[in-house]
Amino acid sequence: MILKDIMTEEVECVRTGDTAQQAAQLMETHDVGSLPVCEDGRVVGIVTDRDIALRFVAHGGRADSKVGDVMTRDPVFGQPDMDVHEAAKIMSEQQIRRLPVVEGGSLVGIVSLGDMSVQPELQDNAEWALQNISQPCRCK
Repeated sequence: MILKDIMTEEVECVRTGDTAQQAAQLMETHDVGSLPVCEDGRVVGIVTDRDIALRFVAHGGRADSKVGDVMTRDPVFGQPDMDVHEAAKIMSEQQIRRLPVVEGGSLVGIVSLGDMSVQPELQDNAEWALQNISQPCRCK
């Protein structure tokens, strides 16, 4: 199975100049935990609810602070024809729960561990990736 078969195709994006509050409101509206950050049709980052809470709120950030200041830059990507097992491996190694899917440099979808877990033949991949993602960070 490939990512194109399970990815969400209609993905909301924010821009680097949008506020953290706007991003959080968009996440609430669409019941998602992350949003790609796009400029001129290209993904330049990703902002998560965790980014907003830990990089922004925890440090006294203001609601009008810009997404560009709290986002994760240079995210990893998948391609629509990428095997789901390879995507799960990347997600595990990078300790991420969502993978933007890009084709020709443009965002065409996003795949999450949840997308994998609802496919009976992929549940083991999602479980394996989540176990590795949930490990404490060994970084300093």
